[in-house]
Amino acid sequence: MKEFYTIQVAGLQRDLPICPINDTTCIAGFVIFGDVELTVACARDLLKKAPAHDIIITAESKGIPLAHEMARQKGVNRYLLARKATKLYMKNVFGVEVDSITTDHRQHLYLDGADAEYMRGKNVLIVDDVISTGESLKALEKLVNKAGGNIVGRMAILAEGDATKREDILYLQKLPLFDSEGNEK
Repeated sequence: MKEFYTIQVAGLQRDLPICPINDTTCIAGFVIFGDVELTVACARDLLKKAPAHDIIITAESKGIPLAHEMARQKGVNRYLLARKATKLYMKNVFGVEVDSITTDHRQHLYLDGADAEYMRGKNVLIVDDVISTGESLKALEKLVNKAGGNIVGRMAILAEGDATKREDILYLQKLPLFDSEGNEK
């Protein structure tokens, strides 16, 4: 089986490990955690394409460094985070369910009431590292809508599978799916 897929994104090259998700399909594991150079470059290139927005929101956890860096480069001191679990400091919390291609069980995303209030009436940009099935994106959309935010854009570093066909997602690069031997589908 082929072990790696080489990708060029934001002017950088990375070798991504090919990981099985079931008996017939594999994905290339794209992780920006710890890769400062890649995070900075992808944030820069996404901001060039981003619609005007007041606030960025992402889902825990792989979108965190991207949202942080996009906010930093834009010169703002805040971005919002949909958490996978509630925390003691969160008040007036509400949540939604989500199925993700990279997680083997049903998850939830939660938004703190103070963040929801801050988002109300603002133009919100949803960002993530990879959009594949769109399930995490749908969950974030539900949270933003419930909080009264106005979604102005959906962005990811990479679009994978059917997400590459969606016209409502802005992304930097396509990421193919692979068969059980690591060959592009």
